[in-house]
Amino acid sequence: MQEVMLWSATAVSVVTFVVHTFVGGVYVARPLLEDQALPRASKWLNYYCWHVTTILILGMASAFAYCAVHPEHLDLVVFMSALAAALSILSAAVAVKGRIHPLRFPSTSLFALSAVLGGTGLAFS
Repeated sequence: MQEVMLWSATAVSVVTFVVHTFVGGVYVARPLLEDQALPRASKWLNYYCWHVTTILILGMASAFAYCAVHPEHLDLVVFMSALAAALSILSAAVAVKGRIHPLRFPSTSLFALSAVLGGTGLAFS
Protein backbone atom coordinates (compact mmCIF):
# COMPACT_ATOMS: atom_id res chain seq x y z
CA MET A 1 0.00 0.00 0.00
CA GLN A 2 2.92 2.35 0.72
CA GLU A 3 4.12 2.02 -2.87
CA VAL A 4 0.64 2.82 -4.21
CA MET A 5 0.43 5.96 -2.07
CA LEU A 6 3.88 7.14 -3.17
CA TRP A 7 3.12 6.53 -6.85
CA SER A 8 -0.14 8.43 -6.31
CA ALA A 9 1.80 11.33 -4.77
CA THR A 10 4.08 11.18 -7.81
CA ALA A 11 1.10 11.33 -10.17
CA VAL A 12 -0.43 14.28 -8.34
CA SER A 13 2.92 16.08 -8.44
CA VAL A 14 3.09 15.49 -12.21
CA VAL A 15 -0.45 16.86 -12.57
CA THR A 16 0.62 19.86 -10.47
CA PHE A 17 3.56 20.41 -12.84
CA VAL A 18 1.30 20.20 -15.90
CA VAL A 19 -1.27 22.60 -14.44
CA HIS A 20 1.47 25.00 -13.32
CA THR A 21 3.26 24.94 -16.66
CA PHE A 22 0.46 24.87 -19.18
CA VAL A 23 -2.52 26.45 -17.44
CA GLY A 24 -0.59 28.80 -15.18
CA GLY A 25 1.69 29.73 -18.04
CA VAL A 26 -1.29 31.10 -19.95
CA TYR A 27 -3.14 32.74 -17.06
CA VAL A 28 -0.25 33.83 -14.82
CA ALA A 29 3.16 33.92 -16.49
CA ARG A 30 2.07 35.40 -19.81
CA PRO A 31 0.10 38.29 -18.24
CA LEU A 32 3.02 38.90 -15.88
CA LEU A 33 5.39 39.32 -18.81
CA GLU A 34 2.93 41.51 -20.69
CA ASP A 35 2.43 43.84 -17.72
CA GLN A 36 4.07 47.22 -18.35
CA ALA A 37 3.26 48.73 -14.94
CA LEU A 38 5.57 46.53 -12.84
CA PRO A 39 9.14 47.66 -12.33
CA ARG A 40 11.44 45.70 -14.64
CA ALA A 41 13.37 44.00 -11.83
CA SER A 42 10.16 42.97 -10.04
CA LYS A 43 8.67 41.48 -13.21
CA TRP A 44 11.74 39.41 -14.03
CA LEU A 45 12.31 38.31 -10.44
CA ASN A 46 8.70 37.08 -10.34
CA TYR A 47 9.29 35.25 -13.63
CA TYR A 48 12.43 33.70 -12.14
CA CYS A 49 10.38 32.55 -9.11
CA TRP A 50 7.87 31.04 -11.55
CA HIS A 51 10.61 28.86 -12.97
CA VAL A 52 12.00 28.01 -9.52
CA THR A 53 8.54 26.63 -8.75
CA THR A 54 8.56 24.64 -11.99
CA ILE A 55 11.87 23.00 -11.04
CA LEU A 56 10.68 22.41 -7.47
CA ILE A 57 7.53 20.61 -8.61
CA LEU A 58 9.55 18.38 -10.95
CA GLY A 59 11.92 17.64 -8.08
CA MET A 60 8.98 16.76 -5.84
CA ALA A 61 7.56 14.37 -8.43
CA SER A 62 11.00 12.79 -8.90
CA ALA A 63 11.52 12.43 -5.14
CA PHE A 64 8.16 10.73 -4.60
CA ALA A 65 8.88 8.38 -7.54
CA TYR A 66 12.33 7.58 -6.15
CA CYS A 67 10.80 6.78 -2.77
CA ALA A 68 8.17 4.53 -4.38
CA VAL A 69 11.03 2.47 -5.82
CA HIS A 70 13.28 2.84 -2.74
CA PRO A 71 10.89 2.83 0.25
CA GLU A 72 13.77 2.73 2.71
CA HIS A 73 14.22 6.49 2.19
CA LEU A 74 11.37 7.52 4.44
CA ASP A 75 13.21 10.68 5.46
CA LEU A 76 12.74 11.98 1.91
CA VAL A 77 9.02 11.14 2.04
CA VAL A 78 8.74 13.06 5.31
CA PHE A 79 10.51 16.06 3.77
CA MET A 80 8.47 16.04 0.53
CA SER A 81 5.18 15.60 2.38
CA ALA A 82 6.02 18.41 4.80
CA LEU A 83 7.13 20.64 1.92
CA ALA A 84 3.90 19.94 0.01
CA ALA A 85 1.85 20.74 3.13
CA ALA A 86 3.77 23.98 3.67
CA LEU A 87 3.28 25.01 0.04
CA SER A 88 -0.45 24.28 0.28
CA ILE A 89 -0.72 26.45 3.40
CA LEU A 90 1.30 29.20 1.72
CA SER A 91 -0.94 29.04 -1.35
CA ALA A 92 -4.06 29.39 0.82
CA ALA A 93 -2.54 32.25 2.82
CA VAL A 94 -1.55 34.18 -0.31
CA ALA A 95 -5.04 33.67 -1.77
CA VAL A 96 -6.71 34.89 1.42
CA LYS A 97 -4.39 37.91 1.57
CA GLY A 98 -5.38 38.69 -2.02
CA ARG A 99 -9.07 38.26 -1.12
CA ILE A 100 -9.35 35.23 -3.38
CA HIS A 101 -10.93 31.95 -2.30
CA PRO A 102 -8.01 29.56 -1.61
CA LEU A 103 -9.47 26.85 -3.82
CA ARG A 104 -9.26 29.19 -6.81
CA PHE A 105 -5.51 28.51 -6.67
CA PRO A 106 -5.00 24.92 -7.87
CA SER A 107 -1.77 24.81 -5.85
CA THR A 108 -3.75 24.85 -2.61
CA SER A 109 -5.52 21.56 -3.24
CA LEU A 110 -2.87 19.85 -5.38
CA PHE A 111 -0.07 20.36 -2.85
CA ALA A 112 -2.44 19.33 -0.04
CA LEU A 113 -3.28 16.12 -1.89
CA SER A 114 0.42 15.37 -2.44
CA ALA A 115 1.04 15.91 1.28
CA VAL A 116 -1.82 13.62 2.28
CA LEU A 117 -0.76 10.88 -0.13
CA GLY A 118 2.85 11.09 1.00
CA GLY A 119 1.79 11.08 4.64
CA THR A 120 -0.50 8.12 4.05
CA GLY A 121 2.43 6.32 2.42
CA LEU A 122 4.38 6.91 5.63
CA ALA A 123 1.54 5.45 7.68
CA PHE A 124 1.90 2.19 5.74
CA SER A 125 5.66 1.92 6.27
